[in-house]
Amino acid sequence: MRLYLASTSPARLQTLRSAGVEPIAAPPGVDEEAVVAAREAETGPLAAREMVQLLAQAKAEALVGAEPGGEPIDGLILGGDSAFLTGGSIHGKPHLPEVARQRWLAQNGGHGELWSGHWLIDHRGGRVNGAVGRADVATVRFAALDEAEIDAYIATGEPLLVAGAFTIDSLGGPFIRRVEGDPSTVVGLSLSTLRDLVRELGVAWPSLWNRGDSVG
Repeated sequence: MRLYLASTSPARLQTLRSAGVEPIAAPPGVDEEAVVAAREAETGPLAAREMVQLLAQAKAEALVGAEPGGEPIDGLILGGDSAFLTGGSIHGKPHLPEVARQRWLAQNGGHGELWSGHWLIDHRGGRVNGAVGRADVATVRFAALDEAEIDAYIATGEPLLVAGAFTIDSLGGPFIRRVEGDPSTVVGLSLSTLRDLVRELGVAWPSLWNRGDSVG
């Protein structure tokens, strides 16, 4: 059983690989700001749960009809998205050092919620047979950093391209005191949630194992 990942996120890719799954990854090409703006124009402001689920679905659906690697999709398509909720505000990727620094000064020694949305399309046989999705959340509690640590971390560039301006599986790991919930949610993909969705589509989780170093 093949899993197609509608994402180029290194963290999501490594999380799947560590769980024995080597997906076929492809960029979904979704204008996230435009998708959110269009929905909010219809329904009003979105909660973090709603936003990540909307974007996860948009990314997965963007691969329907695509041919990553030059072959039609025959398997499961996974879309995911993440956002960090703290202080009543939703934060995506900061992109700019000054934005990342501002966020770290605000969340330093505190906590927030990392929301990850998942959308899984059953595309076996080259057609859409159904889809399921769910958003999951993990509470992240931060250590108290001094400003020199914050500046050094931002200077690495790592915080600029991740929701919440931190990672748990790389340089940012020592700055996380505790995670309440599935730890893999914090890297943008809850493995336990994904397993539930795979089973909802009638697929056995072990059928996705295709990495020899993990299953052999």
